[in-house]
Amino acid sequence: MKLINNRNIFKAAFILSFIVISVFTMLGMAKILDYLNTGAERTSMLHLETESEDVYLPKVTWTSLDNPAREMEKNTLGKLERDYLFSWYVKNTALKTNNSEGIDDYYTTNTRLNLYRTIKYNKEHQISIENTTIKHFPKLQFYSEDGQLVVFTDKNVIEYQKVYQNKELLTTVQDTATYKVMMLLEDGFWRVRHVLKMKPEAFAPDTIKAHPVYTIKNNQILQNKLPYTIKGINYYPKNSAWDTFGELFNKDTIAADFDIIKKAKLNTIRIFIQYDDFGKAKIIPEKMKKLKIFLDLAEAKKLAVIVTLFDFYSDYSLDSWTLTHRHAEQIVSAFKEHKAILAWDLKNEPNLDFENRGKDNVLSWLDHMETVIKENDPNHLVTIGWSNSVEAINLAYKMDFISYHFYNDIKHIEYETNLLLKTTKKPVVIQEFGVPSYGGVWNFWEGSLEKQAAYHQKMQAYFKKNNYSFMSWTLYDFPHVPDQVAGRWPWQKNRQTKFGFIDEKGVNKPAFKYISN
Repeated sequence: MKLINNRNIFKAAFILSFIVISVFTMLGMAKILDYLNTGAERTSMLHLETESEDVYLPKVTWTSLDNPAREMEKNTLGKLERDYLFSWYVKNTALKTNNSEGIDDYYTTNTRLNLYRTIKYNKEHQISIENTTIKHFPKLQFYSEDGQLVVFTDKNVIEYQKVYQNKELLTTVQDTATYKVMMLLEDGFWRVRHVLKMKPEAFAPDTIKAHPVYTIKNNQILQNKLPYTIKGINYYPKNSAWDTFGELFNKDTIAADFDIIKKAKLNTIRIFIQYDDFGKAKIIPEKMKKLKIFLDLAEAKKLAVIVTLFDFYSDYSLDSWTLTHRHAEQIVSAFKEHKAILAWDLKNEPNLDFENRGKDNVLSWLDHMETVIKENDPNHLVTIGWSNSVEAINLAYKMDFISYHFYNDIKHIEYETNLLLKTTKKPVVIQEFGVPSYGGVWNFWEGSLEKQAAYHQKMQAYFKKNNYSFMSWTLYDFPHVPDQVAGRWPWQKNRQTKFGFIDEKGVNKPAFKYISN
């Protein structure tokens, strides 16, 4: 009897286990089908790390959404645009790496075969193509009643391309082309069914903007002329070096510093915005609020501000161009009417990246960034903060004034500045200069409070004599200097902590007497 009961128990347990397993299997299959049909994230399917908005953000302006068959829904337009841009990103990546991963999921059979042939040919001939698109102007032509097919013309697509063979650069090309595009909705995603490159169409009046001639009377900004002789200083709040808009941001601290600067007979400050700190392509709202508070305080104190963008940024690859464009666009368009801003400085000392990143890459990025800034803010000046006067001639023809940093022997200040004035025929600002008061072993005992004061006294005499515009480095001594600024070694860092006119305790150093003229 006991044996029969045990058998019944085992039999019941077996049946129950079978039922449980069957239920979980059915649920699992349902999840898989749901994933494949509707809910799959394309980045998971392709093993890509990010969505298109994280890696590829060219400017897209739909010139028309008129359609005879069916009205284009806002949600559908967003998905269509996302998948279309990612098709460009996948193609660009494939041509750069000669790897076809992801093409099947963004292109239908006929279109992908053409790409396969191109990739095969390039791979056999060791050709690699780096490509990015900067602007798109699509115009909807047809959207089917069943919502499965879309036809549009992507007009005047601005592309930038670099072609390499055997890892050597063959050519760099900027092109403008128009594409006829057909896309199909398959498995919940839009795929490119057909794409035909056509001749570019003429630009519509609202698709291109000319650079302005400055005639703003309130700041007296005129073309090739600064509104006044700049007497300024590079600024970080006390105890917030290289972190102006961080957790220690304090309105009262900044206002007090502005009073010090104003009483010292200075009229301009230069500040720095870090690309990563502000959120890269997706600007952090809290950072923008702090920047507005800062600029409002400067306006209240009647101090002009030169805003240096992309501090600590050093990736000039085509892959990242569209992300940096969106970053700059959001900032400058938000403050294009702000009266405190004198100028946008595109980058601090970009020539220091020439060796590791390639001079052509850096200059190409700066060239296009200047266009982005001017298109989104026609009201303010543009400059670049070069680390020396030799490199400051780069892109001078596109700058409203020339900025360079002077850390050479003081006797060369007139020669370097006058040569730039003569060569570029643009206003010149000595945007950084200074010496540390640090006199320890790591500076060979060369610095001192007295020597720093003597240096600034001589510099101010040159500035007054020649009516040079200047911005000294910097208001405060720094208790802490990040490694990425000057390196991690004491002989690198210790000097950098003592360039200020005011020491860590808030006491004016002897050099403060010569902060201006």
